[in-house]
Amino acid sequence: MKQSLTYTYVLLVLSMMLWGGTWVAGRVLAQSVHPMTAALLRFGLASIILLYMCWRADGRLPRLRRDQILPVVFLGATGVFAYSYFFFTGLQTISAGRAALIVACTPVCIAVISALFCGERFSPLRAAGALISLIGVSVVIADGDPLALLAGGVSRGDFMILGCVASWTAYTMGGRAVMKHLPPLTSVAWSSFTGTLMLLPAALAEGLVADLANVRPVDWGCVIFLGFLATALAYYWYYRAISIIGASRAGIFINMVPAFAVLTGFLLLDEPIHLSLAVGGFMVISGVYLTNRA
Repeated sequence: MKQSLTYTYVLLVLSMMLWGGTWVAGRVLAQSVHPMTAALLRFGLASIILLYMCWRADGRLPRLRRDQILPVVFLGATGVFAYSYFFFTGLQTISAGRAALIVACTPVCIAVISALFCGERFSPLRAAGALISLIGVSVVIADGDPLALLAGGVSRGDFMILGCVASWTAYTMGGRAVMKHLPPLTSVAWSSFTGTLMLLPAALAEGLVADLANVRPVDWGCVIFLGFLATALAYYWYYRAISIIGASRAGIFINMVPAFAVLTGFLLLDEPIHLSLAVGGFMVISGVYLTNRA
């Protein structure tokens, strides 16, 4: 059992590393295509890969019962379509650092919802771990001055990013319910596929055909990273972890994403790393440890 938990935590950390890299890949891709086009390319490729993985595992594409269709559609609507829409719309008007601080509230929301409605134990130690991790994220992305990010009040963009928090929380909790009847791989594959279908009209409205003509070779590399590694593999690993350790304990790892995003930016874009990253990163990891210690 201990070995299984260790393996689960390794998969979660790898997922957070890949999701941290999406900030760099997304920044490069956004120079050539519109947000919904980028999201469609990402999840379209991921859907193909995930459905192929299902076919390789079972010898055929997984089938859904009639009563499973709507729950899977709900996952696609929340974790793929809604999250992409709120995320890219919010970033049109507010800074990435401010948005990342708001999104860092997601694990806390997941833990609270899990405690209130799903019976997951939320001890004082886990509450302290969640709080320490959240403060650590704010230290990392605010360069040591978290309160500076909140100085500008609440704007429409802030509410859009709060939509990200709500949609990912719903996706995580919905996935927990769906995986009582479906394997993690099947859940992620069909939710990615249904979300891609929802993204198609939005991408067409933004000029999908014209965007495809402007895609550069480096952009296709970003699409492969986003679709295969950061979505197909990372989403599958994340849902697999939820099925083993629960939604709140898996969700707290999301607070590691901003730290990995800063590190990736340093390695690939020569962005500076300040002392706040080391301090905040230590707090994030400490919070994750405390939350999962039991």
